[in-house]
Amino acid sequence: MDLEASKNIAAAIAIGFGAIGPGIGIGILASKAMESIGRNPEATPKIQANMILAIAFAEAVAIYALVMSLIIKFI
Repeated sequence: MDLEASKNIAAAIAIGFGAIGPGIGIGILASKAMESIGRNPEATPKIQANMILAIAFAEAVAIYALVMSLIIKFI
C-alpha cells in the first residue's frame, strides 16, 4: 500500500469517527429539548437558546475532525 492510499484511508477514518460522536450527541440533545418543551411549553425560549448553543459546540467538534482529516489528506 502506498503513502497516498494510507493518507486517504486515515482521512476517511478520522472524519468518520469524528462525525459519529457529534451526530449522536446532537440527536440526543434535540430529543431531550423537544421532550422538555413538551413538558413545559412556557420555557421554550430558554430551552431553545441553550439547545442552539450546545448544538454549535457539538458541531465544532465535527468541524475540528473535518479539519484534521483534510490536514491528513493534503499534508
